[in-house]
Amino acid sequence: MNVDVIFKIAAIGIVITVLNQVLIKAGREEQATFITLVGVVVVLTMVINLVTNLFDTVKTMFQLY
Repeated sequence: MNVDVIFKIAAIGIVITVLNQVLIKAGREEQATFITLVGVVVVLTMVINLVTNLFDTVKTMFQLY
């Protein structure tokens, strides 16, 4: 696993946190919640792709079909 993925997830978290705080201070709580949910979905998509690649690698390594 590359360290790049960890940095990408951390960067997304930082950007989402800043946007969330700015929107809350502007009185737009609904948009802040939506932005947070979008960030969670993006990160979960990245993690699901990594887990899928892990399972494919394990299947190939142990020659499971």
